[in-house]
Amino acid sequence: MFEKIKLEILYVLIVGLLVNYLTYKFKHLIPEMPIGIPAFIGTAISIILSFKINQSYDRWWEARKVWGSIVNESRTFVLQLQSFVSKNKHDQIKTIAYRQIAWCFSLGQSLRGLDAMENLNKYVTETDLEKIKKHSNKPLAILQLNALQIADLKEEGSLEIFGHVQINSTLVNFSNAMGMAERIKSTVFPQTYRLFLHFFIYIFVVTLSIALTDIDSFFEIPLLLVISSAFFLLEKSATHLQDPFNNLPTDTPMTTIATNIEINIKQLLGEIDVPQPLQPQSFYSV
Repeated sequence: MFEKIKLEILYVLIVGLLVNYLTYKFKHLIPEMPIGIPAFIGTAISIILSFKINQSYDRWWEARKVWGSIVNESRTFVLQLQSFVSKNKHDQIKTIAYRQIAWCFSLGQSLRGLDAMENLNKYVTETDLEKIKKHSNKPLAILQLNALQIADLKEEGSLEIFGHVQINSTLVNFSNAMGMAERIKSTVFPQTYRLFLHFFIYIFVVTLSIALTDIDSFFEIPLLLVISSAFFLLEKSATHLQDPFNNLPTDTPMTTIATNIEINIKQLLGEIDVPQPLQPQSFYSV
């Protein structure tokens, strides 16, 4: 925890020592500071922090709901293929289902700003890989490949129109989920909010330091550090939560979710080579 806020703590220490020295040096010039003033500022900071934490958690929770819907729709997608497509098209169903696994992994990598093509060769053919490489949005290219193959199945009579409508609806849901995740990723939380919050915390430190002039500096400085640390830690926690796709321990565990989707789909297909669920790394899931 100290590693996360070490710079802020250093600034508080410098400000606290400076104010302590000035109040001692010019104690006749600096008026007494009622303890109610820093208490009022601290209350205001707490309210602002509470608002930021709520907003940050809403973004994190929305991201988790998006991926929850992807899990549900991926299972439904394979079940729909098995229900609506002709039984003799098992190989094509498998190809489409494997592309869906590739889409989940590719979307997670894309949202984290990593290589969206990583390990896709395990799930799609070389021909598909060449087509995907031509697109800037790799997950969208995978969705297009599935949509085109499903359209071909309908044209050749292996898929009835009702089933085609149902499967297309699921594909639209995948596209909507991807769009919602991309919106969360691209919407920046205002940096001025964080800067103003830090500014008010330092104002709080200054006023509290002046108000505690009667306390010996050996007790005053540690007290300032402890109180300000609580504010900075809460603010840092909110900052991590507000970006759920930044490849941090507080991220939505997209790789773990995609692996679970892979397990579910392969078991639905009757595959033998099924991976094991990913275990948490240290204290978090990837």
